[in-house]
Amino acid sequence: MKLNNDEIRKILPHRYPFLLVDKIVDMEPGEYAKGIKCVSANEMQFLGHFPQQSIMPGVLILEALAQTGACAILSLSEYKGKIVVFGGVKKCRFRKVVVPGDVIEMSCEITGKKGPAGFGKAVATVDGEVAVEAEISFAISDAE
Repeated sequence: MKLNNDEIRKILPHRYPFLLVDKIVDMEPGEYAKGIKCVSANEMQFLGHFPQQSIMPGVLILEALAQTGACAILSLSEYKGKIVVFGGVKKCRFRKVVVPGDVIEMSCEITGKKGPAGFGKAVATVDGEVAVEAEISFAISDAE
């Protein structure tokens, strides 16, 4: 299953400047999602991170990975209209600097669910090199 940006916006509540997934290139609802983020020099974070050498903040890459996983979870009919929020991050490693012009390929495999909580293994790569990897946990809740 694939999702374009309009379809992603029907699933995730995020909007500019915080919608960090441009498209989903492969997905099995409830199991995994693979997404793309095209990093542009026009993004707000590059005004201050860092003005002399633009670097994509690692926490935003981690957020993009979480949004990728959220697409997989929120695509399940029982979670339609709900939101996914971070519960925690483990074993996170930032391995490569990401800069404007890079295309981040993201994958998030859902490794478990228990009630409203879930867990995923997330990896972001650029040009085949791992940029960020982490284990994430999340909570599913009603949108207010």
